[in-house]
Amino acid sequence: MSLIPTILCGGAGSRLWPVSRELHPKPFIRLSDGESLLQKAFLRGARLPGVAEVMTVTNRDLFFKTEDEYRAVAGEIGGAVASSFILEPFGRNTAAAIAATALRVAETHGDDAVILVLAADHLIWDQDAFGEAVDAATELARNGKLVTFGIQPDGPETGYGYIEAEGSEVRRFVEKPSLEKAREYLDSGNYLWNSGMFCFAAGTMLRELEAHAPEVLTATRRCVDGARKAEGDGFSQVEFAPEDFDRVPDDSIDYAVMEKTKNAAVVACDIGWSDIGSWLALGDLSEADGDNNRVEGEALIHDSHNCYIRTDQRLVGALGLENLIIVDTPDALLVADKRRTQEVKHLYSELKGLGHDAHRLHRTVHRPWGAYTVLDEGERFKIKRIEVKPGGQLSLQKHHHRSEHWVVVSGAAKVVNETSEIELQTNESTYIPAGHKHRLENVGVVDLVMIEVQSGEYLGEDDIIRFDDIYGRS
Repeated sequence: MSLIPTILCGGAGSRLWPVSRELHPKPFIRLSDGESLLQKAFLRGARLPGVAEVMTVTNRDLFFKTEDEYRAVAGEIGGAVASSFILEPFGRNTAAAIAATALRVAETHGDDAVILVLAADHLIWDQDAFGEAVDAATELARNGKLVTFGIQPDGPETGYGYIEAEGSEVRRFVEKPSLEKAREYLDSGNYLWNSGMFCFAAGTMLRELEAHAPEVLTATRRCVDGARKAEGDGFSQVEFAPEDFDRVPDDSIDYAVMEKTKNAAVVACDIGWSDIGSWLALGDLSEADGDNNRVEGEALIHDSHNCYIRTDQRLVGALGLENLIIVDTPDALLVADKRRTQEVKHLYSELKGLGHDAHRLHRTVHRPWGAYTVLDEGERFKIKRIEVKPGGQLSLQKHHHRSEHWVVVSGAAKVVNETSEIELQTNESTYIPAGHKHRLENVGVVDLVMIEVQSGEYLGEDDIIRFDDIYGRS
């Protein structure tokens, strides 16, 4: 019987702004060991015995970024693991993601295949205990149960949902409680934190969806049937059409199925779990100094206590501070009271409401071919640093409102400019007038690094017409 770890990689991670953005969400945040939360989730699933493939459900815009993350750590699992992807055009909560997973796994591996649902942005420290919990959950799943993982609580936490349990039996699911209720739950000894991880046979979940959320199942099946599919050696991809996916109800799997089913079971576990739900939780992963300050990056601290400072590039000086969170990125700075880190999401929401790019993008933006970084911009000009991976190429495109100057800093470039084609080496340049069809390709064996200077009356990223694209974006 196959085991399919399935990673749900979605959400904005708004409480971890300004590092987490819409196109660089929480799962891609790197910890002090250099690995991202997403990479850790991938390794966590891939290292389990009996894994047939690792499936990932994510946004279409994050696909290539996710592939790069997995590729970077693939060597750590001692061999190739088949990967499959379900690509959503936009978020639709966990019921749609899990319905799509069950439909796809039933189609490719059969109704008896066991699906293990993992969150891309959680942290689990004890892999051995996690493996034991998965073994117990798998056994229950093979006997027709929908299994959730309950975390043994170590305090009256108000930020998590709870499960009232009796052995492996789920008595009820409880929403996030007040502090008084959370203390009651802790004292009773009958309540567990709801981790958001699940285990079930594909066919069992499909039957439960049919019984309790038929509208979710019907709409998701329409998406799967109408999806664009790609297959390869150890790889598959299913991409939903926006017009189909828009009809899927926006429900959580807890609401759609788990709170209604008579077949729910729970595995109580102590696995070193955290959902890393705030800067306070993330900061606690760093080592503290004698004044309980925690630092990632370069900081100079004097007469300050109980602070967390994270900086990517600049030196941060802290003088006479108490109980603060300071997170510095190239285009945004967060300074927050440690007691109010859950409220960072309000800043994110306000930026999104204003249409400010800082909720969506970093200055460095990842693309299938590489990345670009905005170095400077002003009225009628923008300067970028462009990196193209070996073999990578930008789409054949044109811009109506801007011209571009390209200067090669390192590597070798092939440039199509209207009807001409040239190769550029280090310290050579070319000019692309507005309205010209053009394409850039890295024909070398190392990263191509260029400086691009844009000039024109409008410099938005949406001033682009694609004619051909190897990544399927035209």
